[in-house]
Amino acid sequence: MNLKYLYGALSLATLISCGESNTPTTATEQAKTDTMTQTAPVEHQWVSLFDGKSFTGWHGYNKQGEIKNWMIEDSSLVCLGAAKDAHGGDIVTDKAYENFELKWDWKLTKGANSGLMYHVVESSKYQAPYETGPEYQMIDDKDFPGKLEEWQKTGADYAMYTAGSNKKMKPVGEWNSSRIVFDKGHVEYWLNGEKIVEFEAWGDDWKKKKETGKWKDYADYGMAKTGLIALQDHGNKVYFKNIMVKEL
Repeated sequence: MNLKYLYGALSLATLISCGESNTPTTATEQAKTDTMTQTAPVEHQWVSLFDGKSFTGWHGYNKQGEIKNWMIEDSSLVCLGAAKDAHGGDIVTDKAYENFELKWDWKLTKGANSGLMYHVVESSKYQAPYETGPEYQMIDDKDFPGKLEEWQKTGADYAMYTAGSNKKMKPVGEWNSSRIVFDKGHVEYWLNGEKIVEFEAWGDDWKKKKETGKWKDYADYGMAKTGLIALQDHGNKVYFKNIMVKEL
């Protein structure tokens, strides 16, 4: 073959090849490409509510300014027990939560009483978080200076649902691990790896317990579907650490 014609054919093939590579993709092809390159949605991750060294993310219930009745000691959030009763000493998160999984470690001093509440509404019309927020009870079942009903004991949904017989609480002075799952009204309380309470918020059984028990005169108790997380100062020294939440 004449080299002149050979070089011409090669040049033409090269031009055709380059032209094809620059041809715009169709809308369908481009959509497929865009879908493949999009970043997948990020799953909700565990978030620390306590950094071990400051009160960042927390404030006194219905209060502003410095928190004086709690301290930080050995990376623990410590309630000093300054409140004379169940009013005035609680602290709450700055952020509100709706559906979540919450876990934390805690230990009591002898005879101590405390609790963790959620879906707490902050307003001047309420004196304390317990008026609106359900409570995971934490108390010295053994040496509390007074008679305790089952609904008052550790792990109970306070004054509503009692803890199961499988409850295993560590002795006073040792760390316990607790967990709450709240998912669209389905609620679970866990203690040291065991599920000890399970119920449906706002269901018929829940409403009956509220209307006939301790909360019958508290119209707003447990009704909020989103709210703050509260740690209770009930006049005793109590320790908290490793407080983590994951929104669902």
